[in-house]
Amino acid sequence: MSNIKVLDLNKSYGSSKLVLDNINIDIESGEFFTLLGPSGCGKTTLLKVISGFLPHNSGEVFFGAERVDKLPPHRRGIGMVFQDYAIFPHLTVRQNIAFGLKVRKMAAAESARRVADAIRLVRLDGLEDRMPSSLSGGQQQRVGIARALSIQPRLLLMDEPLSNLDAKLRVEMRDDIRKIQRDQGLTTIYVTHDQEEALAISDRICVLSAGKVQQIDRPDKIYRHPANMFVASFLGSMNFLAVRVESGRLAVDTDKGPAELNMRVDTGLADGSYTLGFRPEAVDVRGNDDADSLRLDAGLRDITYLGREAILALAAHGAHISANLRDRDIGHAYKEGDMLPLHIRREQLKLFAPDGVLAYDGL
Repeated sequence: MSNIKVLDLNKSYGSSKLVLDNINIDIESGEFFTLLGPSGCGKTTLLKVISGFLPHNSGEVFFGAERVDKLPPHRRGIGMVFQDYAIFPHLTVRQNIAFGLKVRKMAAAESARRVADAIRLVRLDGLEDRMPSSLSGGQQQRVGIARALSIQPRLLLMDEPLSNLDAKLRVEMRDDIRKIQRDQGLTTIYVTHDQEEALAISDRICVLSAGKVQQIDRPDKIYRHPANMFVASFLGSMNFLAVRVESGRLAVDTDKGPAELNMRVDTGLADGSYTLGFRPEAVDVRGNDDADSLRLDAGLRDITYLGREAILALAAHGAHISANLRDRDIGHAYKEGDMLPLHIRREQLKLFAPDGVLAYDGL
């Protein structure tokens, strides 16, 4: 297996549209690495450059010690799984999986062995002679995965492979993909715009926006310690509140002027404007006032009941605040218009500078 390095990579269309802006990525051998971001952020373009299906303007791509960005796709040793399955409708399951081996002129016996191994890996036993039209969407995607695995690639690339499946099947397939990848120890780059999918399946996540890397880290690290406001808001939900730091204390602007909050900032931050951030699940409506919790009095606007939790939509100091209540808290008789005391533990609070970059993590 190969580690993957992308160094100072740039890609533009024409003279003005920069799609990839100085991308630097180091992927470990056997790692499940996810490119996550909104539509148009450059993640599929980056995947195509790594695979060789799209030329780049500058930069280098290495598979292990070998520079590959000057090689054609068929010489890079990659397996590719596409969003739309991309299997041949006129070939059986077995023939589809064997296609890449046939192109490589592999001996019949070795090809048959690899196809059989791939079929067993993706649990398509008994469907070898079926045509694609008789398969479900999940089964067709398994054929695409088996075809990519049968060539024993140095690198597996997956471009939104679950986006055409229904919600239940997506969860089942993502678990299968993760198990196969771990069992094979195969270096994998996975593209998705689905935050939950990325959190569930990845060893590390690279968050992209406007062609730039925003943050690379483990899923739990990115969720708990986002590098900037974009990452904080894109990966999960984040409440934001405009605040000021004044002589070591937090304050908010009101109609009557600045109002101090019950939280001191002993961080050495310069006085000025910041954005306070905290996750909806960090909000406690039953907490006590203490030095380690920020208190916000908020008006209840709406309640959305979701069974094991309820989402409260609130308003505080001109900001919309969301709070996720666990099942044990839902029984309280909250109603629209109630004023609720919200408590957020100090370690759950973030301060972002005016440019959106994280200025302090856990006041």
